[in-house]
Amino acid sequence: MVVPSRTLVLGGARSGKSAHAESLVTTRPVRYVATGQRDAADEDWQQRIELHRASRPPEWTTVETVTGLATVVAQPWGGTTMVDDLGTWLTGMLDDAAAWDLPRGTIAPAVNDLVAAVSDCRSSLVIVSPEVGMSVVPESRSGRLFRDELGVLNARLAHVCDRVLLVVAGLALTLKEPPADSLTAKGPV
Repeated sequence: MVVPSRTLVLGGARSGKSAHAESLVTTRPVRYVATGQRDAADEDWQQRIELHRASRPPEWTTVETVTGLATVVAQPWGGTTMVDDLGTWLTGMLDDAAAWDLPRGTIAPAVNDLVAAVSDCRSSLVIVSPEVGMSVVPESRSGRLFRDELGVLNARLAHVCDRVLLVVAGLALTLKEPPADSLTAKGPV
């Protein structure tokens, strides 16, 4: 039996992480999970979402969700699920919970649900997330909260994913790879 792998692709802003993650998708059909919340008042953001959507192959199924991400990941899928990205998901979760001024860990139940869904996922899974550990300490409390929460989430997901890549300047560095003998049992992602 082939057990698909779970891949976490990390990288900074404009590092090429999303494009690299898309290049890893080889198992069809593809379910693309977009985590950016639409905001009709933010025209630039709306345009970015539409450009992103238009750039994906037309046969890919797009699911837009924030609060339902763990549920979508947990649903069996006969191909590859690609999640792009966890930075916008975390922002949406913090917004929805009005948690920017609340203590760290306020959205821990949602984070726990997502990590469990990824850990239990039996479909091919590619997750994109910003790497936040290589920059300066943010000046604002909300910036530090975001960095801290995303850093913890990335570390937890890196632990449960089979493969972890870091993309810098469009080049992928392997941080974690399944043992060579397990690749034949799991298949590539």
